[in-house]
Amino acid sequence: MIDKKRCSWPQTELDIEYHDTEWGMPLHDDRGLFEFLTLEGAQAGLSWSTVLKKRPNYRIAFDDFDPARVARFTPARVERLMKDPGIVRHRQKVESTVSNAKAFLDVQKEFGSFDRYVWQFVGGVPRMEKRRGLGDVPARTPESDALSKDLKRRGFKFVGSTICYAFMQAVGMVNDHVVTCFRYGEVSALREPSHAGPR
Repeated sequence: MIDKKRCSWPQTELDIEYHDTEWGMPLHDDRGLFEFLTLEGAQAGLSWSTVLKKRPNYRIAFDDFDPARVARFTPARVERLMKDPGIVRHRQKVESTVSNAKAFLDVQKEFGSFDRYVWQFVGGVPRMEKRRGLGDVPARTPESDALSKDLKRRGFKFVGSTICYAFMQAVGMVNDHVVTCFRYGEVSALREPSHAGPR
């Protein structure tokens, strides 16, 4: 494999694959957005590498992140999940995934799609930053503050501003690849207005 210049944070093979193929790509699929909202919340206090390793198990445990199905999870189902070593067995995080699914459905009903709702926080177009190193990347921004505040108002949990900014980076609402990373130009070329219609 040709050694490409990339951001400094991916260290493991799984991290590198994720960085090179997904991170920062504009995402407009509601199920995918629910997945990242869940995984970023699960990451709180842990490394992203840990969550990435568990991602296939999360897809099984949470019915491929179908919010309509997750919203119907019963307390008994939650108890079973608490015994599943394939996910982060943190009760508040597991329970919040179920309550977040219900709030997610409410947003879809109000806006037609979660995509349409969430992308309004960057005006429907990915923000192109020009970071020179990891130290230039903020933990939060005014946009993530606004998203966090509104999600909390709508009943979402584990959506602090830092988590929201990580989510925004993951789903391409902001391009935080450093300018020397080979993905910076590739992701920048995808910058186009969101046509966030109903999903």
